Amino acid sequence: MSKMVVEKNYFSTRAEVMDDIRESGYWPTTYISNKSPELPVHFHDHDIIGYVIEGETYVLDADEQKIPVGPGDRLVIPKGAWHAEGEVKERVVYIVSLRDAVPLMDGLMPREPRGPFPSFD
Repeated sequence: MSKMVVEKNYFSTRAEVMDDIRESGYWPTTYISNKSPELPVHFHDHDIIGYVIEGETYVLDADEQKIPVGPGDRLVIPKGAWHAEGEVKERVVYIVSLRDAVPLMDGLMPREPRGPFPSFD
């Protein structure tokens, strides 16, 4: 089974992120998480690499253990890896890259969540 990997202090500049993405061949975009509750653990149908540019939160791994993430951290989320973004108290900015050239929301579509998604009202 695929597992999410959090690489702490992986980068220090946006240029390093863009170099890493260029080397991977993935397709990048910016994703912003505003204040939101913890999401249920789920997986995606696409390989994703995310880079935390600004803000702090945590992610849940397959065992629902909390792993803090902040600027400089890289998240490698293979297709099928169980994970979730934790509660976001302040804005978190990511550069998200997908292996496949698909619309961002298709790439991030959660599959088989282990619980209901919270209301974002």
